[in-house]
Amino acid sequence: MSITTTALPYRIGEPDIECRYPVIIGADRVIGQAYRWHRDWLVVTTEGETNLRRPETGTKGIDMAATFLAEEYAAGNVTAVALEQIRAEAPQPLNGPVPLLHPRMPVNDRNTGGARIAFAGLTEHHWRAVLHGFPGSDNPWYLHCELCGWSGVRYWSHHRGRNGQPPSIYRHDGGCIGADKVRELIPAYQK
Repeated sequence: MSITTTALPYRIGEPDIECRYPVIIGADRVIGQAYRWHRDWLVVTTEGETNLRRPETGTKGIDMAATFLAEEYAAGNVTAVALEQIRAEAPQPLNGPVPLLHPRMPVNDRNTGGARIAFAGLTEHHWRAVLHGFPGSDNPWYLHCELCGWSGVRYWSHHRGRNGQPPSIYRHDGGCIGADKVRELIPAYQK
């Protein structure tokens, strides 16, 4: 006897400012949110958070997470909530200084040292963290470009430069103030 399952139809919505993707069924019912943290994929549902670990080679993490959520919902293990509620509860930028470390980052010498280096680099290159502290090099970090006013997700690994060189002159999607003006305003590019 073989058992066949039909996947519950779902779609992956636009992520919030912490890169948490809502997995949506029907018109606007969210069965959970999926996000990546240090290569693992995690999901948040009405029942809490689950770490799904890393996807198998050749599988996209978001697809693995969305399939897991659809199966959990079909099994009656999670409850769907309105997309409007998820959006209303999404994190918002802070109006003041952010803490040194992201809440998920353990406080230790290595992390605080890395955070201080990252914040110094942000200052030098005219960026400002507006949601939370340093999340680690390869995790999404919601930043504000102080040159043109753009805000969005960037990764410290894209901002720190390599081998003593400044980071790429490319700042973000949507354009900035132009490469020549960036070079003029940031001393690291004048060397």
